[in-house]
Amino acid sequence: MSTSSLFLVLGATGGTGKHFVTRALHDGHRVRVLVRSLQKLGTQAKDLDVWEGSITDVDKIDTDKLVEGVDYVVSMLGDKELQRDKKINYLFMQKLVPSMRKQGVKRFLYQAGGLSKPYQGSLSWTLWLLRNTLASGFNGQHLDNEAVMEYLETQAKDLDWMVHRAGIISDGESKGTLQRSKTKFSMATHRDCADYSYRLMIDPARDAVHTSDFSCYV
Repeated sequence: MSTSSLFLVLGATGGTGKHFVTRALHDGHRVRVLVRSLQKLGTQAKDLDVWEGSITDVDKIDTDKLVEGVDYVVSMLGDKELQRDKKINYLFMQKLVPSMRKQGVKRFLYQAGGLSKPYQGSLSWTLWLLRNTLASGFNGQHLDNEAVMEYLETQAKDLDWMVHRAGIISDGESKGTLQRSKTKFSMATHRDCADYSYRLMIDPARDAVHTSDFSCYV
């Protein structure tokens, strides 16, 4: 990786996205963001290449220009209400991925919820029960995530994509270091999930590409 890379972060004002942006800037990278509200960026806006817009207005976003010059694309998008009845992330990925190909952007990380099942995979009985009881209000988000994972698996194998099925529970101070796991699932802070995704993005293990794994505390 070059000394200074350009990240495109989608969902930069969200709980995990804001920590990811802070980490990338701290390490000397440049960050481009697509946001609905400039105010949510606060004082950090001056350090960013800011594009104003929403993925729900997909026809209004020039995704070719959005990814031009970008080294890494990170999606930490999530809106419980908007995803209740519409797969907004999936619809946007159908336009974003071809633009990534056109502009030669290979590396992509998508953050999904830990209760979203991977393509042709399944959830453990415990996670299935949690998804369908206490977390049932988020089912629209999980269905959207699952549509994205199917799309990546079946139509985007030419990209070096990774899906982080994160167990995000709250904001707050770090609880430790997360590592990739196919079977173990930790409820983690936004900060720790962002840190793990950042590390996975800039230096992925060879077997991490084209996976949709959990993260757990070491």
